[in-house]
Amino acid sequence: MDSYDIVVIGSGPGGYVCAIRAAQLGFKTALVEKYNSLGGTCLNVGCIPSKALLDSSEHYHNALENFKIHGIEIDTPKVNMPQMIERKRKVVNQTVDGIRFLMKKNKVDVYHGLGSFVDPHTVKVAGERETTLNAKYIVIATGSKPSSLPFVKIDKERIITSTEALELQEVPKHLVVIGGGVIGVELGSVYKRLGAKVSVVEYMDRIIPSFDSALSKELYKVLKKQGMDFYLSTKVTSVERNGEEVRVSATAPDGKEVILTGDYCLVSIGRRPYTEGLNLEAAGLTTDDRGRIPVNDHLQTSVPHIFAIGDVVRGPMLAHKAEEEGVFVAEWIAGQKPHIDYHLIPNVVYTWPEVASVGRSEEEIKEAGIPYKTGTFPMRALGRARASGDIDGLVKIIAHEETDEILGFHVVGARAADLVAEGVVAMEFRASAEDLARISHAHPTFAEAIKEAALDATGKRALHM
Repeated sequence: MDSYDIVVIGSGPGGYVCAIRAAQLGFKTALVEKYNSLGGTCLNVGCIPSKALLDSSEHYHNALENFKIHGIEIDTPKVNMPQMIERKRKVVNQTVDGIRFLMKKNKVDVYHGLGSFVDPHTVKVAGERETTLNAKYIVIATGSKPSSLPFVKIDKERIITSTEALELQEVPKHLVVIGGGVIGVELGSVYKRLGAKVSVVEYMDRIIPSFDSALSKELYKVLKKQGMDFYLSTKVTSVERNGEEVRVSATAPDGKEVILTGDYCLVSIGRRPYTEGLNLEAAGLTTDDRGRIPVNDHLQTSVPHIFAIGDVVRGPMLAHKAEEEGVFVAEWIAGQKPHIDYHLIPNVVYTWPEVASVGRSEEEIKEAGIPYKTGTFPMRALGRARASGDIDGLVKIIAHEETDEILGFHVVGARAADLVAEGVVAMEFRASAEDLARISHAHPTFAEAIKEAALDATGKRALHM
């Protein structure tokens, strides 16, 4: 039996970052990963491969639709789907190799195989050979898996999840997407830009319902303009495959039946915590009614030396949230006083234009009864946006009516995923809208919209609107 200070189960962004920070702090650390590839969902079948395909599809869309406007004339481009997928795989492999290098660099021992508890201090790793690890502390970071509807059978061929959608060898003729959340609109936009007909069926009355409604409305408008079809407030009742055809039946808001027939159906209704095979009972642990492992404010489970982070605990299922928790746990074990403000974990949708948000939505602020004011500024009013042709979108800043402290920072537009970092920094230091309004922003940039929205929030004094 090998002994360690810390054993981390799961090598996704939460797990591998926790292992690195633990090793940096001088702990003898082991990382257990069920699959041969490190990096978890994010690096292998999530964040990284989806962004690779999003960028490839955007290049194709620009070549097809926008090059002429810029005075660039080329023969009509064609999609080579196998090559696009092969490029995506190379991006994934390079990233995974980087994680493997970081484990060696930080002297973290990696064990491949299914990790399960033998008792509260012992983890069995069932790989090519069975290994038993003893640890003072154990961190569970086993992530999540795609959810489905109880009456839908995922066959991974025509009725697929995001995992299979990242490996298609052809552009669908008609992709029916169940779920208009982040994953649904991202992958829907990939295949729409590559030439597929895309229909999104969403149970709620708007897409990306977890975001501020202003962002939902703006993205809906843009994606509709790009040609995506939406069926909102619509409940899916059945999904049936017949050969190479998939038939999706749903009920519209008026009670009428909606029938959508496509060659692929993507089920993207969210994700569920993944703890199968861990044998939690042997460690004295249980899960709640949503499959999550309960933790306290220090991410300790009911067994104090066992921690859980990332998608298996409460909070948004985001890679960067898991990373912060991984660092938090390692530093807490080391006796430090780490800090995470869960209100300041940014959320991003990687469509084009991108959507990004941090802090509270206007709906949440209203519900809490907090007095507030808002400022907005359209991207189309920026010289930089007109120069690049990226005129869709807006910046919305919500501030406290009395103190002017920024409560919510919301962006739709080109590079929104990068722009939101300014909002995170400002809110971490409890900046006011006036603070942002007084900061010089380089011209011409997309970031100028932040200054203008802040000016609009403080006395309606935007300069270019």
